[in-house]
Amino acid sequence: MTSSGLQPRQDGDQPRQDGDVALRLLRDGTLDLEGRLVDASNTTLRGILTLDGATARCVYKPVRGERPLWDFPDGTLAGREVSAYLVSRATGWDLVPPTVLRDGPFGPGSCQLWIDEPETAEPLVGFVPAEALPPRWFPIAAARDDDGTAYALAHADDPRLARLAVLDAVLNNADRKGGHVLVGADDRIYGVDHGVSFHVEDKLRTVLWGWAGKQLPPDAVEMLDGLAGQVAGALGAELADHLTISEVAEVAARVDRLRETGRFPQPPEDWPAVPWPPM
Repeated sequence: MTSSGLQPRQDGDQPRQDGDVALRLLRDGTLDLEGRLVDASNTTLRGILTLDGATARCVYKPVRGERPLWDFPDGTLAGREVSAYLVSRATGWDLVPPTVLRDGPFGPGSCQLWIDEPETAEPLVGFVPAEALPPRWFPIAAARDDDGTAYALAHADDPRLARLAVLDAVLNNADRKGGHVLVGADDRIYGVDHGVSFHVEDKLRTVLWGWAGKQLPPDAVEMLDGLAGQVAGALGAELADHLTISEVAEVAARVDRLRETGRFPQPPEDWPAVPWPPM
């Protein structure tokens, strides 16, 4: 362990998520790019951060590489990525890897700690044979492969995923794909790619519909009660640096609605409920 609290990175090492230490590395570390993630719809680059002898990988998304979206005309996708982290941190669940807005080789952008998934990590979301749904998994949508074999898009009935579903409802996440759910080396789950969140209209689109309409667990109710006060105070002020006044107000409104109903939201009837592609 270095004095900064982060282990020196070697090939195959997993980056450590050490709260304020990781944020300092993200904000102040020297950023050297390794390459581009070509499957991403916007410019998404992987890099290595170095500070005081400590290193970690990161995902850097420059604002100049964002494609304009007609339904997100205000602010930046990078600002929404940071806002998702701020809300996640305020919940105490830490479901979003540390994320900051900083300058980089291609200008300002979001910079998020990279999460490697161990090869032994058990998938929590995916397509499974329709006749062999794992125990305690929820089927979400039906599908067939090129040979006509029936599959189900499904996810585990896992309390870690349930927390992520609640967070997505607060964020109004319009793009919770299965590939955006990562299992870290510490067996914690992380949600990534939140650039199309925080719209003022209901645009929740996710693969995590297994609890739709069901009662929220006690830990979620407790979290929402605490989050309401934070949105009205310091958290709301932080979000206002990245979101519009209306978008911040809608965060508070969504928290209040979840507290009032005490239930997971239902899929929308006038908006696609599952993102495409779902994985």
